[in-house]
Amino acid sequence: MPLTPDPMAYAEVRRAYDTVAADYAAYLPDTRAEARLDLAMVDAFADAVSTGEDPIVLDAGCGAGRLSRYVADRGCRTQGVDLSPGMIAMARRDHPDLGFAVGSLTALPFARDRFAGVLLWYSIIHTPPSGLAQVCREAARVLRRGGHLLVGFQAGVGIRDVSAAYRGFGHEVRLERYCYSPDTVADHLEATGLREVSRLVRRSLTAHERDDQAMLLARLG
Repeated sequence: MPLTPDPMAYAEVRRAYDTVAADYAAYLPDTRAEARLDLAMVDAFADAVSTGEDPIVLDAGCGAGRLSRYVADRGCRTQGVDLSPGMIAMARRDHPDLGFAVGSLTALPFARDRFAGVLLWYSIIHTPPSGLAQVCREAARVLRRGGHLLVGFQAGVGIRDVSAAYRGFGHEVRLERYCYSPDTVADHLEATGLREVSRLVRRSLTAHERDDQAMLLARLG
């Protein structure tokens, strides 16, 4: 849930997730929504990071912290960041032993070379094409040389209105997401010095998945 270049869009995304935070945390408390194939990519990422020294991972766009917990349980130290104070409040409530902070993916509040891994798990989906390069640059900036990045997103083209998904919980919010091709995301990562290690693109498995799902694992340097 990154900060987009348009300040009004930034405020709209943050406001939407602040509104739905409690229901989001209750509906998605863990990784039950992920397919086994998806988690295999997260496991590969965690394995790559946990075998090194100081295996600290930035869960960028962490939401309520469910992937922070999953990665922490696999041998990594985790720090979560999200633009929504409401989501961060849920993360701190549900995972008090992990670190969380409010911040933007286009201006991460961390020093250069801070992390052994960066996780962008469906975190770029509210970033328009004009902002994607900056998100990738920031992720690369805080990643150590030799560190790994994993990004998950809906594959395809175009914009989807996802507001209706929250109306079932009684929330009237405005929220859109962007689809990207795996090659587009890989090109942005490569431009920052990140080299693709592997990718997974799978077809939708449920009625709730309107698009194919993609995961890219990359290494810096």
